[in-house]
Formats: sequence, structure tokens, C-alpha cells
Amino acid sequence: MKKKQLAVFLLASLLAAGAWAQAWPSKPVRVIVPAPAGSSLDLIARTLADRLRVMWKQPVVIETKAGAGGLIGMDTVAKAPHDGYTLGIGFNGPIAFGPYMYARMPYEPSRDLTPIVLTTSQPNVLAVQADNPANTLPEFVEWAKKRGNRFSYASVGAGSSSHLTMELFRSVTHIEAVHVPYSGSPPAGLSLAAGDTQALFTVAPALLPLIQGQRVKLIAITSVKRSELMKDLPTVAESGYPGFESLAWNGFFTASGTPPEVVRRINADVNAVLREPAVRELLANQGLVAGGGSPEEFRAFIDSEGRKWGAIIAKVGIRLDQ
Repeated sequence: MKKKQLAVFLLASLLAAGAWAQAWPSKPVRVIVPAPAGSSLDLIARTLADRLRVMWKQPVVIETKAGAGGLIGMDTVAKAPHDGYTLGIGFNGPIAFGPYMYARMPYEPSRDLTPIVLTTSQPNVLAVQADNPANTLPEFVEWAKKRGNRFSYASVGAGSSSHLTMELFRSVTHIEAVHVPYSGSPPAGLSLAAGDTQALFTVAPALLPLIQGQRVKLIAITSVKRSELMKDLPTVAESGYPGFESLAWNGFFTASGTPPEVVRRINADVNAVLREPAVRELLANQGLVAGGGSPEEFRAFIDSEGRKWGAIIAKVGIRLDQ
């Protein structure tokens, strides 16, 4: 009798879960963007939202909640009802770096957030002042070593992908450098162009005006393979440091406890959008590589990123207060 009751219960649960997934969404879905309006995250969220609202036949509302390195926005997602109606576009900092950098966080990413799908990734590029004598990565490393502690590098913020990429680079090249953090790509790029700093790892689109103005030049890119948009720019890996890779990435998350069927519905729909040629082209024009894949693949990727960068954060001793 108990086995029969259990079977009935399990069947009822499966039917209820399936009905829930089919009924979702029955109201507007909001997407939290933990970065300023006009940022690359904002662009990605709006691009996807334009397609998803058609597929879901519901409004998809973008809410900007910038601040604290993305923690404010992702905390909103973590504390939202676990029904799939609040999504967040999280990125390296508040997901993979934060647990290793902050003495305390308002949420625990692995416990409070469910990864849905990788949306895009983007390599960093190594930029130097246009009149720097180095034109290749080996030449740059040799030049930097000769400068010793007179060499400083900019970043787009302490604990950012920009910062950690240079620290990873320093760990494999054994160069000395003084870190000068800025609040974003524009001031960091201008400091490089003015000669106040001598190098910068950041995403290429942020430097486009300075490159076009011949104030900075690019030495290498941090993807494993060369970029389709910058085929002449060699990778760090092929320039003497095999296996070197650093990506700025982002993806959709929702609150833990959201029904798996709803998570898979969102995952399937976002994957479909990311496969659209027009979407891929739009993202590529911004230097972004369309993502995709399963929730399990995304979680495994996040775990690997945490281990990789957690070791760098511990080695450098980066600690940020909340």
C-alpha cells in the first residue's frame, strides 16, 4: 500500500511540475542588470529580452541595479521568489571572484543562485601606449622586466577581470608591476594613453577610440584561439605561455529553489535566441562571443573559474570590504 501511495505521489509531483513549466510564464519576467545602463551587460540583456518577450508572450522588463561590483543586483536575484520570474545577468566578479575576495557577501553564489545559461564571453586584450617600443609579447615582457618597479599597470577596478588577468600574467612571466585601479575602462584607458600607466588588460571595444586615435596599441589577446574580429592579434598562449586564457563572461541566473523544469525552459529558450544568426552577428560586432549550453555545463564552468581565479586572488592577497 505504501509503495502504491508513493508511486501516486511521485506521478502527481511530476505532472504538477510539468504543468508548472508549461504555465510559465504567466506574468512579466524581470531581468536584473547589475551594471550601469549602456554597459555591455545592459546591451546583452536587452538584446535577449527583445526576442524572449516574443517567445514568452509576456513583457520582459530590464531593471538596472548597479553598484558594489555587481553584488547589489545579484543579491536582489538571490533574495527573489524562487519561481523564475526574476532573472539576473551575473558575471565573473559577483559570481566566481567574490567568494574569494570579500570578507562577507550578502549572498552565497553557489547556495543562493541557480546558473541557467552562459550568455556571452569576451577575451581581454593587452594594450600599451602607442609609442611603446614593444610590438610583440616577448618584447613587451623583456621591456617590462627592464623597468622593474618603475612599471605600473592600470585596471578597470580592484578585483576585476582586468586586474586578475594581469596578476595571472605576472605569475607566469615573473614581471614586477604596481597596480593602479580605476573606476571603469574609460579612465583606465586614458591613463594608459597619457603614459601615467604602462599597460592594461581590458576588453577591446572599450579601447576602440584610443586605438583609432593611435594613442594605444594592442599586443596580445587572452583567448585560446585568435579572435575572428582581430585575426592579426596573437594570443598570449601562442606567444610563449601555453594554456593562458582569461575571459570576461556573463550568464543568466535565478534564485535557488526555482523548479528545474522552469530553469530548463528558460535555458532552452535562451539557447534558441543565442543560435539566431542576427543575434550572434550583433553580439560579435561588440566583440562578444555568444554562449549557450546546459545549466550543468554552466555550473561546472563557474566552479572551474572559481578554482582558477581563487588561487590567483589568494596569491596576490586581494581582500575587499563590503
